[in-house]
Amino acid sequence: MSKTLPIEVVHEIRDACLCLGTQRAARQLARRFDRAFAPVGLTNGQFSLMMALNAPQAPTIGTLSDFLAMDRTTLTAALKSLERRGLVAVVADERDKRARRLSLTAAGRDALASAVPIWRETHAALEEELTQGEADVLRMSLSKIR
Repeated sequence: MSKTLPIEVVHEIRDACLCLGTQRAARQLARRFDRAFAPVGLTNGQFSLMMALNAPQAPTIGTLSDFLAMDRTTLTAALKSLERRGLVAVVADERDKRARRLSLTAAGRDALASAVPIWRETHAALEEELTQGEADVLRMSLSKIR
């Protein structure tokens, strides 16, 4: 027999659930940055992924999935579109042929460099919408959860 929960329970979860609140805020932020990055042909997720690849040593898929807190299948799907566009290269590791190393191509570095000023402008506008110190408190809180 199916039970219908009282509306008060719905409101309790809506108002108290950290997971739901974080998901809703993340979706709003994602849409905002997606609109901002549209002129350079990137999404916020692609920007974050490519920024994580902007490193001296090419990471493996496992290392990158851990850093981005993404499962490997989702990361692999995201990488395929960037690889098709010539922004990311995926090559076998020299020591372990089963492992794949990921790096930005020259076109990927150019796209990322074009996106950084957009990120800075969009991020500054977002921080201006928050009261003094709220962004820092939010960053600290999120890092505790991670």
